[in-house]
Amino acid sequence: MDVLRPTLININGRMYRRNTIKEEHYEEEDCSFMGPTESEDATDETCDTHFIEQTDKGYRCAIDVPSVLYNPSTDWRPVQGVPCLRRSQLGWAPAPPATLVGIKRCIENGWMDTFRYIIGKKGETRKRLEFDTKTSISIPKQGVEGQIVITGSYKSAVSSAVTRVEVLVENFRKKQPFTHFLSFPLNDSKIQEGFLTFKDEVLQQCSQDHGVEGSIFQNPAKLHLTVGTLALLNGTEVRKACEHLQECEKFIRDITGGKPLQLEVTGIEYMNDDPAMVDVLYAKVNIKDRSDKLQVIADRLVEHFVSTGLMTREWDRVKLHGTVMNTLFRKDSTVEDTGGTGRQATSEREAFDARNILKKFGAYCFGGFELNTVLLSQRYSTDSTGYYSSAGSINFS
Repeated sequence: MDVLRPTLININGRMYRRNTIKEEHYEEEDCSFMGPTESEDATDETCDTHFIEQTDKGYRCAIDVPSVLYNPSTDWRPVQGVPCLRRSQLGWAPAPPATLVGIKRCIENGWMDTFRYIIGKKGETRKRLEFDTKTSISIPKQGVEGQIVITGSYKSAVSSAVTRVEVLVENFRKKQPFTHFLSFPLNDSKIQEGFLTFKDEVLQQCSQDHGVEGSIFQNPAKLHLTVGTLALLNGTEVRKACEHLQECEKFIRDITGGKPLQLEVTGIEYMNDDPAMVDVLYAKVNIKDRSDKLQVIADRLVEHFVSTGLMTREWDRVKLHGTVMNTLFRKDSTVEDTGGTGRQATSEREAFDARNILKKFGAYCFGGFELNTVLLSQRYSTDSTGYYSSAGSINFS
């Protein structure tokens, strides 16, 4: 990492620099710290997103932290192909159907190694936080959902500990596969019909080309545009994401004039720079009046969710594309391409030759339809229509 350009972490709209520290450089230094004086405490920057109350013994702050970071027994989530599972002392066991969404293949994605993220091995992380900030950190007992309570003699010390915990949460979140994504559905019946015709004609005319086979085509019921992805760690965060989506309704309706957008899905394009070695082929989506309203809405949505800390910005602008063919589907038809992390490495994917497809179907028209909604979609899920289950939505009209 370039020390002059450290990683930036967005926590509730506040930006922090994350500097790499090699702790062994400080082993022989005096690490004693008596805490700030009363005058220093009065001038230090304090946490502006959590209420820090004064008590008879000093200061106290209670913060909501997803229990997956400190309490494995309350961590529930589904695994692909089986009912919802939870981790208990007996291993992974079926969970009630009402439990909230989570993450596919928990073990493969390394979740087992990140339990008790705030406590740390033998409590080391917690002890280090308490030592560095001269505070006491109270964490709910195993099997209990609750708040983490931080107490200390000085307000600035408590504020510092709160920030350190927030940084731990954000670092943890960035390492997790996403659980939800904002989407514009393209599963209108006319678009699905056009897609199925496209699939049939491609297989009839181009199946002799390397890597072209039926397994790499998208599920027509799940055609969509991805706006952005989110790793939501518990039900509280899912509810917050729904609330933040509702906050976007006004500016979306201002852009659309309170009317649905008339879209057309015409033409195909590929992701990489070699048409003979393609992993993703996508359909181009435009508004019939050629305005940029859809792009503006997508960019504003990402901007809003990034400001909340629930989404990480990946690009300057959202690349709106409707995936129609993806080599991720070749080995696992249930893998869902939503433009986020957790994908197979490029070396594990068998690319296909798209040159003939581009030549014969470059201007293919899938159809037109009215887009009237943006959804908070749940990854690895299916609703009654065959599309992704929705945790929240807003309409354009």
